[in-house]
Amino acid sequence: MNNVSLKAAPLVLALLGAGVLGGAGVEALHRGAHAEAIPSTAAAAPTTAAPATVAPVAAATVPDFPRITERYGPAVVNISVTGTRKASIADVDGSMDPFELFRRFQQGQGGAVPRDVPVRGMGSGFIVSADGIILTNAHVVSEASEVTVKLTDRREFRARVLGSDARSDVAVLKIEASHLPVVTLGNPRDLRVGEWVLAIGSPFGFENTVTAGVVSAKGRSLPDDSTVPFIQTDVAVNPGNSGGPLFNSRGEVIGINSQIYSRSGGYQGVSFAIPIDLAARVKDQIVATGKAQHARLGVAVQEVNQTLADSFKLDKPEGALVSGVEKGGPAEKAGLQPGDVIVSVNGQPIVGSGDLPAVVGQAMPGDRISMQVWRQGRKVELKAQLTGVTEKVAAGARADAAASGGKLGLVLRPLREEEKRETGATAGLVIEAVSGAAARAGVEPGDLLIAVNGTPASSADQVRSAVAHSEKSVGWTILIVGEPPAQNGCNRDAVRNVREVAPRGR
Repeated sequence: MNNVSLKAAPLVLALLGAGVLGGAGVEALHRGAHAEAIPSTAAAAPTTAAPATVAPVAAATVPDFPRITERYGPAVVNISVTGTRKASIADVDGSMDPFELFRRFQQGQGGAVPRDVPVRGMGSGFIVSADGIILTNAHVVSEASEVTVKLTDRREFRARVLGSDARSDVAVLKIEASHLPVVTLGNPRDLRVGEWVLAIGSPFGFENTVTAGVVSAKGRSLPDDSTVPFIQTDVAVNPGNSGGPLFNSRGEVIGINSQIYSRSGGYQGVSFAIPIDLAARVKDQIVATGKAQHARLGVAVQEVNQTLADSFKLDKPEGALVSGVEKGGPAEKAGLQPGDVIVSVNGQPIVGSGDLPAVVGQAMPGDRISMQVWRQGRKVELKAQLTGVTEKVAAGARADAAASGGKLGLVLRPLREEEKRETGATAGLVIEAVSGAAARAGVEPGDLLIAVNGTPASSADQVRSAVAHSEKSVGWTILIVGEPPAQNGCNRDAVRNVREVAPRGR
């Protein structure tokens, strides 16, 4: 996160502007524990229009935040890290953007000789074991050469990084101490949207700062290929809060504050926490083996929008659309095909494409999962045995003879053997030339055609058949990728585009 100057007035405005519930909560805190509920305008209006069967919602009370802070605040620690990174004189003098300079170093450009320069960072963490086990974010201690933990009683300890897992952004530290205060872990599954939550951390280096808000959403997936089903809140989280605990109203830790959504680099009302049950599983693995394992299915997926739902004859635009299947991976062995829509896993609905990597990421290598898949207008039940993310799977597959895509306006050919070796693509047809309806839809030569109206594009004849049997007045929905699916489990960024190709006169 970028450093920003601390201004009191904008912070107050941000809290009061967080919405009706957030503003009311701040007002209640200012008025103290004896504040009375303020009747709304709607309550003063005549009630004859309200249905008699609607029960009134009981007034909620603000949790005892001071007691939670006093009880568990001592278990929250400040983390300082030091390390080095490669830089040049231009970088140190500030005459060149450091990210651009780093890119030039990687590419051998610029002619400057890099050198090691010290870097410092800070974050937060919390003690989960009285013998000195501490949880924090992986990005807080990333590439750190020295980690220092400071307690609320001002004692400082040199910490060892027992392990760090970038996929979940969880790290485990160990300090040599005993009889330390610890937090109590809760169950994020019991958390309700709208429930009060509290964060303790060190924003901008201000140790043991307390902020509060409500849960905005659960199971939120972020567009960074993460497998974490984040808890979204409106709790103020700023640089230095990373790795700190998120408490529920009972004083139980239900998350690790990890990320914010911001255009300025500072808090703007949206923050995200890693569910503590996921973090605890990672912690147990790291303590036992020094690393964490994650399961993989071996597919690339994307969102199902309304156009695709109509094309596939789905009731709602839900599910994870399979755009690529890794050769030899668990998905292929289970029978998954490009164009399938995964609608549930182990009975858990897959509403958005981000739900799939979150579900798979919480499983372990070797686990078996049951999937309900929508394929060509009907539901299919499939079972897959997951593997580990570090396992390498050979790529390559055979394709059919080249031919024209006909009414779509596409000239198609199969992938050549060298292309399959270089790219790892396992399905689809290369688009050689584009005209007519496909050109108007923005399809480009070099794209890879994966499916037509949900049917995998396995050969030119199959594509012609899919087009011929479609409703010509509606057009066709084709799935294309600009780059073959990445071989890293569930990748939601592999698909470049979904095009709705319509005949003229539509």
